[in-house]
Amino acid sequence: MIQLKRVYEASSSTNGVRFLVERLWPRGVKKSSLEIKAWLKDAAPSASLRKWFHHDPARWNEFRQRYFTELKESPASWLPISEAARFGNIKLIYSSHDSEHNNAVALKEFLNQCLNPETTG
Repeated sequence: MIQLKRVYEASSSTNGVRFLVERLWPRGVKKSSLEIKAWLKDAAPSASLRKWFHHDPARWNEFRQRYFTELKESPASWLPISEAARFGNIKLIYSSHDSEHNNAVALKEFLNQCLNPETTG
C-alpha cells in the first residue's frame, strides 16, 4: 500500500518504508531528523514543470499528464519505490501545503497504475 505524509508531520514506527519525493530539501527540516530510506529527487517533477504548476489547482490535470510523461521517460527514478512496494507498505513524503494537489498525490496515482494495471481503467 502506498500512503502519503507531509514532511512536517511526526513519523511513527508503523509507516513502512519512507521516501522523500521532493526535488528541493524541505525548509526547516534537518537531514538527520528525517527518517527516510532515500531522497528521490529525480522522482519529483522537473524544475520547469514544478515552476509552471506553481501549486495552481486549475493546472492540476495538465500537471498530472506532464508529470506522468516525465515519469514514463525515467523509470529508474521511481524504481526504488515500486520495488519497496512489492514487499510492504511505503510512504511518500512531501512538503507541499496542499494535500490534494501535489507531486506525491500524482506520483501515488502513477505508481498505483503501474503496480496494479488491471485495476485502472
